[in-house]
Amino acid sequence: MIQTTLLPVFISASVLLALSPGPDNIFVMTESARRGWRSGFVITLGLCTGLIFHTLSVAFGLAALIRGSVLIFTLLKAAGALYLLFLAYRSLTPEDGTEGAAGAEGADGAAAASPASRLYRRGIVMNITNPKVSLFFLAFLPQFADPDNGALMPQFLMLGLLFIAASLIVFTLLSIIAANAGRRLRQSARAQRLTGRFMALLYVGLALRLALGER
Repeated sequence: MIQTTLLPVFISASVLLALSPGPDNIFVMTESARRGWRSGFVITLGLCTGLIFHTLSVAFGLAALIRGSVLIFTLLKAAGALYLLFLAYRSLTPEDGTEGAAGAEGADGAAAASPASRLYRRGIVMNITNPKVSLFFLAFLPQFADPDNGALMPQFLMLGLLFIAASLIVFTLLSIIAANAGRRLRQSARAQRLTGRFMALLYVGLALRLALGER
C-alpha cells in the first residue's frame, strides 16, 4: 500500500498538474465555452477514460516500451497531431461550427449540442494518442510508489485512479466556469463562427507543438 503521508502530496500535485495549460484542459474549456458545460463534462469523461489506458500502460510496462521505441513514440505522436488537425477542420465545418449547447441549455440562436458519444470518443482519442501523457505517467507515478510497501502494480493503479479523480473534478469545474463565461458567445452565430476559427488555429498550434516536441 501507498504511504498515507504521501497521498496529500500526490493529490495536490495532481490538481496542480490538471490545472496547468495543456491540450486536454484547453479542449475542455474551449468546447464548454462553445457548447455548454454538459458537453465539456462528456469530453472530460472521455479524457479520463484515456487516462485509464495510460495508468494501465505504466502498470503493465507499456509506457516503458513507448519510451524505449522511437518508432512507436513517433507513430503515436503523428496520430495525435493528425487528430488535432482533424479537430481543427471540424471546428470550421458547418456541422461542428453550428453545434452549440444552446439547444440543451436554452440559449436562443444556437444549434443543438453535439451527440455525447461523439464528444466522448474525441476525448478518449485525444488523450490516448498523446504519447507524452504515457511518458508523464511513467515519470510521475513511480515517484510515489515504493516496492517496500508491496507490489508496485496495485500502487500504480491506485495512484492512477487518484489522478483520474483529481482530473475529473478539476476539468468539471473548468467546464462550468468556461460555460458561464461563454454564455453570450453561444447566443451569437457570428461569435460562434469566430470561435470556430480561433479553435481551429488553437488545434493547429497544439498539433505543431506535439509533432515537433521531443520525448
